[in-house]
Amino acid sequence: MEPYHPAASERRDTAAPLETPTSAGTIAVAVAPGMPIFEVAIPYQVFYEPPLGVDPDTWYRFQLCGPRGADTAELRDPFVALTAHDYDDLIRADTVIVPSTPSVHRAPPADLVAAVRAAYEAGARIASLCTGAFVLAEAGLLDGRRMTTHWRHITAMRERFPHLEIDPTVLYIDDGRILTSAGTMAGMDLCIHLIRKDLGAGAANAAARYLVVPPHRAGGQAQYLESPVPTYPADSGLSATLQWAIHRLDQPLTVADLARHANTSERTLARRFHAELGGTPLQWLLTQRVIRARELLEATDLPVDMVADRCGLGTAANLRTHFGREVGLSPSEYRRSHRSTRHEVITH
Repeated sequence: MEPYHPAASERRDTAAPLETPTSAGTIAVAVAPGMPIFEVAIPYQVFYEPPLGVDPDTWYRFQLCGPRGADTAELRDPFVALTAHDYDDLIRADTVIVPSTPSVHRAPPADLVAAVRAAYEAGARIASLCTGAFVLAEAGLLDGRRMTTHWRHITAMRERFPHLEIDPTVLYIDDGRILTSAGTMAGMDLCIHLIRKDLGAGAANAAARYLVVPPHRAGGQAQYLESPVPTYPADSGLSATLQWAIHRLDQPLTVADLARHANTSERTLARRFHAELGGTPLQWLLTQRVIRARELLEATDLPVDMVADRCGLGTAANLRTHFGREVGLSPSEYRRSHRSTRHEVITH
């Protein structure tokens, strides 16, 4: 597949050489004094080095960028970030990640806002984690776009930026060159999503395995708004059932099958799915089948009807319907634009 690269006409400095097609480009993390450590650590952990099985030549060139004239940034006590790059490097990056704002109760640093705006104007893709959306909003990059942030700060966002279209229910939103995510671990979801877009499902799955997180989470942050703590024991057996189902996606699984494996009633299973995953069992199954279809389209030469059979969607027509709705492309279009050239193609 082709990693994200801004067109030459989008870049302010068109004399600069374009990235090679085999590279995912430069990814810069914006750091400012007072930022929370966890949101800064997420993109560092995800993007600093490639996971096992991913060609380093295809991976991102990672930069941690702080204010001009300083080689460190004091995060929230007692942490300090060592920044070998500054906001001038941020402006030249292909992808910029804004981990968070130092405080939602005051305007973000003006130099950070200006650098993020300049990076966007130069053609960069901009992604915010958690309250980093406040920086994007201050820079004017969210006007006319659907966006999200941590559910706890939705009210503050609406008060300061009443004109924005805010969706408090989702984990992240991909609006092309602008991406926003909800709180904390939703930032990890967005980072894995970027890898999937740039380098394919195989690289995203490899990163997820290394981080010990799911490559794609169903549902949204709405599940956390009113009752963040489940009323049943955490060890509900649902995890084992999910793994059991993932290994049988080519079979005609039903809610009754899942409930039987979880040793529970269908009604109780539905409640657990809603609480843990924010959706229904059938929605989760469909999501997993589309993910499996993407992997097969990227890594194999299998005909579309065989892909449909192996991911449990039955027919090529059924696959095209669900795939188009979930991905926005037909299976054939997806294969043409996302076909892996980094690994030997599987033909069986």
